[in-house]
Amino acid sequence: MTILVVDDSRIQRNIIRSGLQDYFGHNLKIFEAANGLSAENMLPTLKPDLLLLDWNMPELNGLDLVKRIRKKEEFKSLPVIMITSESAKYNVIEAIKSGVNDYLVKPVSSQGLIAKIKRLNIGV
Repeated sequence: MTILVVDDSRIQRNIIRSGLQDYFGHNLKIFEAANGLSAENMLPTLKPDLLLLDWNMPELNGLDLVKRIRKKEEFKSLPVIMITSESAKYNVIEAIKSGVNDYLVKPVSSQGLIAKIKRLNIGV
């Protein structure tokens, strides 16, 4: 399984990577991007099975990235979990309406993230 972790915080990306590898093992292919624009450029060749995405990032934020990729046939069904500090109910609703499959508010526990991934039933 290939996962793309998109967050402008290297520390947050490392925390997510470590939690996923601890649970699923090192057979996961985990790639990282520091912003939505880098992630958008990586998606066509990487073709991940899961996108873990922060909302607030420079160059292209996570919500705008989701809106862009949902317009492309090859990414309409790509599972996306938004991991963000945006906790207001209207933010969650906006993200879901834009095509996010699930939503986690930072700080995120490994157990919480793994539970969300398992609910997506994507073969891990």
